[in-house]
Amino acid sequence: METLDGKIKRVTNEEISVVPYSASWPAMFQKEKEHLRSCLPSAVIGRIEHFGSTAVPGLCAKPIIDMLVEVTSLDLARECIAPVLEKQGYDYFWRPTFGDSTPPFYAWFIKRNSQGSRTHHIHMVETDFDHWDRLLFRDFLIDHPEYARRYGELKTGLARIWKKDRIAYTEAKHQFIELVTERAKNYYKTSAT
Repeated sequence: METLDGKIKRVTNEEISVVPYSASWPAMFQKEKEHLRSCLPSAVIGRIEHFGSTAVPGLCAKPIIDMLVEVTSLDLARECIAPVLEKQGYDYFWRPTFGDSTPPFYAWFIKRNSQGSRTHHIHMVETDFDHWDRLLFRDFLIDHPEYARRYGELKTGLARIWKKDRIAYTEAKHQFIELVTERAKNYYKTSAT
């Protein structure tokens, strides 16, 4: 049986591939959203959002649908959701939010196709988690194509440098994401007034 350390090493060293935008990505999100709603306890699941690069029309991305799922309780997610999805073949991790071993933690799942390639990353968090700011990042890229283009160029270059190191690839994008997220917060706050 695979150890947790072995599992983490396996998934963090899988090859990174950034590909041109695919019009099939929104439908892949919708199909998985319907699947999750059909097999998970509705009392625990709230909103389900498509975020990340595959949610931005025209943006190149790793061909993996990022989903943000609101749960009423992460304890219930561990207890009631993780066993259901693991039984269906999803990889499950109780993951630290900031990349180290400190709280807050959240439930994270990887869904794969029949060839073993990742198709979905499912991030389950409670309402008050900072993860919801990622929707501002998504919306800002949709509303500002020049930022989406710059982000696409950054990701393409980083994928060449960190082809088999998902942690380094993610960390290298962090500064750009933080900068744009702050810009998005200010932009949407100003737009709302």
